[in-house]
Amino acid sequence: MREQRVRANGIDISVAVTGQGPAFLLLHGFPQTWRLWTAVIPQLARYHRVIAPDLRGLGATTRTAGGYDAGTLAADAEALLDALGEPEATVAGIDAGAPPAFLLAVRRPERVRRLVLMESLLGRLPGAEDFLAGGPPWWFGFHAVPALAETVLAGHEADYIGWFLDAGTRGRGVPPAIRDHFVAAYTGRDALRSAFGHYRAMPESAAQIADATAAARLTVPTVAIGAHPVGDALARQLGPVTDDLTTHLVEDCGHIIPLDRPDALVPLLVAG
Repeated sequence: MREQRVRANGIDISVAVTGQGPAFLLLHGFPQTWRLWTAVIPQLARYHRVIAPDLRGLGATTRTAGGYDAGTLAADAEALLDALGEPEATVAGIDAGAPPAFLLAVRRPERVRRLVLMESLLGRLPGAEDFLAGGPPWWFGFHAVPALAETVLAGHEADYIGWFLDAGTRGRGVPPAIRDHFVAAYTGRDALRSAFGHYRAMPESAAQIADATAAARLTVPTVAIGAHPVGDALARQLGPVTDDLTTHLVEDCGHIIPLDRPDALVPLLVAG
């Protein structure tokens, strides 16, 4: 595994690259970095050139004042593929990484060989009504208020990030070294501000997704993978706008699928 910094779309993207073969781009979510994929990468790298970046503002990638909307993140991903000399890739995104992966595939289908989306919602597309019946998860509103969450949480990052890691693995937790890495990546007011920028851009991302699906269908082969708590809500959103959709529900698995059930995830990533 080789970590490097690549200049793309006006920022320095920290990215881990390993393996040889057709490209496989992995986009993580909150509160993670590329190391979310630690247990998955060795299996993928047997047959693929695996590209696992830190998203804009997260981990060691440039923290910008803005640009955390899904459209800009999709442009980041495409520019990264360009910089690494990859004309196309299989693209997998989870949580905050799923909307940009989706937009990249809708807007630039020639760049995406196959799309895998996990444990996320795609803006306000119909299909997630049951999941959202009691309102969105509590932290969405908390993170969305400008300057509030980073002020309240500064100095308490380990407890806060730890809560998400435990909840996202149904109490099983993640390896201590990975937990420590995630906590360090999200420690400090500016790190938190960049992380919450992804939530503050959600209305813009939702509008981009609505516009994209109004203009075109998702034509690339697509896999929707659900666990707890999103379940089949993502698949229900994708169904009406996708030409070639396969769905899976991973049993006894938390939100952080690549760390909670990598044994179940790897076969779904490489199938097809």
